[in-house]
Amino acid sequence: MVIIAAVLGLVLGRYLRTFVQEFQGTDPVDGEFRRAVHATVHLRPTVILPPTMEVATGLVLALVAWRAGLPYLLFAVIGLVLAVIDWRTTRLPDAITLPAYPLVALTLLPTGELGRGLLGGAALAAVYGCLWVLRPQAMGLGDAKLAGLIGLACATLSWQAWLAAAFWGQLLGALYAVGLLVSKRGDRKTQFPFGPFMLLGALAGLCLG
Repeated sequence: MVIIAAVLGLVLGRYLRTFVQEFQGTDPVDGEFRRAVHATVHLRPTVILPPTMEVATGLVLALVAWRAGLPYLLFAVIGLVLAVIDWRTTRLPDAITLPAYPLVALTLLPTGELGRGLLGGAALAAVYGCLWVLRPQAMGLGDAKLAGLIGLACATLSWQAWLAAAFWGQLLGALYAVGLLVSKRGDRKTQFPFGPFMLLGALAGLCLG
């Protein structure tokens, strides 16, 4: 199962590379999304070096399949795509995040714990929603929407995974902010994409929970 997930990730990573490359943060998100879908559908598979996206996708899918199980692979793929796009553009496209809710919920249905997942998703979205209201300059509404998706996946696995995802997401983001201050590459008002750290926390939650 793990080997199959890794091979699937290596193949899928080539398509994900093409998809995320269309997001530059310079045009409306809807237009970039349509171009990304078109480019991916019409992709002629070729080998590109270094195969960074391909290897990353293979490793993430193998790790999630090993520690959490096959129902969580779709969430892992969507999370990887959103992390890369947010890092490149500081935007989390609703065109990806919102449709991911029913799709991820459908893949998690066989676990028998979707009810807990829905509760966890609502809870984590509420937490990040409050953070967005209190500090909109530091937390985007897209992060709150992403939080619901993370809470859905991690709470379906266990409440321990939910707590780990919430904790590690905040900790990793805080450590990066401290790193910016220490290296003098930013100050207290410097903004940076928080989604990748939330998703790294989710990966930790799935693997540790």
